[in-house]
Amino acid sequence: MSPSPSPTGPSVLLAGCGKLGGALLDGWLQAGLAPSVVLDRHRAPLPAPHRIARTPEDIPADFRPDLVVLAVKPAAAASVAEALVPWIRSSVVLSVMAGRTTAGLAEICGHDRIIRAMPNTPAAIGKGISGMFAGPEVPLAARDACKWLLHAVGAVAVVDRESDMDAVTAVSGSGPAYVFLLAELLEKAAIAQGLAPDLARKLARHTVSGAGALLEADTTDAADLRRAVTSPNGTTARALDILMRDDAWPRTLSDAVAAATARARELAT
Repeated sequence: MSPSPSPTGPSVLLAGCGKLGGALLDGWLQAGLAPSVVLDRHRAPLPAPHRIARTPEDIPADFRPDLVVLAVKPAAAASVAEALVPWIRSSVVLSVMAGRTTAGLAEICGHDRIIRAMPNTPAAIGKGISGMFAGPEVPLAARDACKWLLHAVGAVAVVDRESDMDAVTAVSGSGPAYVFLLAELLEKAAIAQGLAPDLARKLARHTVSGAGALLEADTTDAADLRRAVTSPNGTTARALDILMRDDAWPRTLSDAVAAATARARELAT
């Protein structure tokens, strides 16, 4: 196993190492995490100086992380926080749990030094974006430490109002699913036009990923990039006449994001 990079980031106690927690940890290890502990029953052993704790009792009593990161199921937050009281009470807490507000977390953590973040699944390949909100009691150094952790897996967008996190969840947290649906439907449409399934999948996936890469590389407005592809009276224009009808994508996507935002508010605790 190759040695870990020299530590440049904070030390963390990471509770939960499922898909999201695992993706975050992989990015942190590559970027150079200070000696840290991961509380998880299934994660493979970590390279020194990091360590796995299968139970809270396995966490060294003298370990004092810069941040405690909660990446467990939201329903398990209270029981996990209770088990980690010795570390949570003396640390800033970063939550990447959907729907858990800073006020609700303050109740179970016993303090209000809470940062809330919403990464998305492209974090698994270092291409995520995380919305982040920090309460007023969070020290500047801890805010910077959280930004380091989130930047290790992609971009970071800081919001000043916690209520904006509901829309952030609907747009970027849920957004990858919308893009995957586009790839899925484009593949099916290609097959319907007679293309072989393997060719249809290749064309659909590379079209979506390539367009995304172009958006990232080019600061031109998305509408202008769309117009650049659209020749008057051409094939793209004919397709967009359908997709951009008032009752098509402009309406349905707006309704979808509004519905996701409303659901995020319903789940907030």
